[in-house]
Amino acid sequence: MRIRQAVRQRGAVLIVADPRRIDLTDFATLHLRHKSGTDIALVNGLMHIILANGWEDKEFIAARTEGFEDFKALIETYTPERAAEITGVPVEQLQQAAEILAVNKPAAVLWAMGITQHTTGTHNVMSLANLQMLLGNMGVPGGGTNPLRGQNNVQGACDLGGLPNVYPGYQKVTLPENREKFAKAWGVATGDGLSDQVGLTATEMMPAAADGELKVLYILGENPIMSEPDTNHIRHCLETCDFILLQEIFPSETSPYADILLPGASFAEKDGTFTNTERRIQMGHKAIKSPGEAKPDWWITAELAKHVLAGGGRQIAEATYSGWDYENPAQVMGRIAR
Repeated sequence: MRIRQAVRQRGAVLIVADPRRIDLTDFATLHLRHKSGTDIALVNGLMHIILANGWEDKEFIAARTEGFEDFKALIETYTPERAAEITGVPVEQLQQAAEILAVNKPAAVLWAMGITQHTTGTHNVMSLANLQMLLGNMGVPGGGTNPLRGQNNVQGACDLGGLPNVYPGYQKVTLPENREKFAKAWGVATGDGLSDQVGLTATEMMPAAADGELKVLYILGENPIMSEPDTNHIRHCLETCDFILLQEIFPSETSPYADILLPGASFAEKDGTFTNTERRIQMGHKAIKSPGEAKPDWWITAELAKHVLAGGGRQIAEATYSGWDYENPAQVMGRIAR
């Protein structure tokens, strides 16, 4: 709706890149109907044209990027003709799109599951980020990379460290200064420390479970049988995993593989926050009572953590215990704000 309003009321220029004809196509200045699976070639072709015409933001590149010459050498191989052959988009449309992006600055790039839930999803996103950095559209009002997430609050989960390689705020686990800072904040006992090893991604966890390297899976609000790309492979991985703890609000295709089911509360049954694609934190209020034994996810996770700490057989700092003594979501938000 906001995109339509921007086009209709404020004269924004809209480029839609999608193999299909979608609703937004009716409002687009240009529709790039590329072949499915050719997203990277499409973006690289646009960047080739931008570089060939000197439309890149040289000041931004010099100040804010690394490895530009290697990047440029790669992009030079994606001539408009080659990109057109791979994607099926005519050279004229590629040139028109590149010029629109260069002239109408700042430009925002938005994408959804068609980019990310893909065999080359990570590299698709990296290509779009490269495009925005090439044009100097990062870190400016009206620019940026804006993922429209598949599930509510994926952005918030990532912001708070729900990734295998970073702490909250996207601070790398491999940097000693970050580990020291978070160990102190979380009350980790001297000598225990925080691991400097990058964890496994969701796609890496499944084969690790099948190979016996990963003994336990704690699945929270996720249905990997339906969300991961190879259903038969995921079924095999779940069948061979030693122990699966599933925290969900409804039965799913993954439920039969769980050793223990923990009933979570839906968004309408709890207070909390959601972070949108603009990184704005929005408040959600409880509207109805949870059925049966269902509890908010924050409560279940905190209680589980306290039981794990108590039964670990290790010397745990007192501050670590107190860090899980949440009584309401406001206290969780207070912890985040620190």
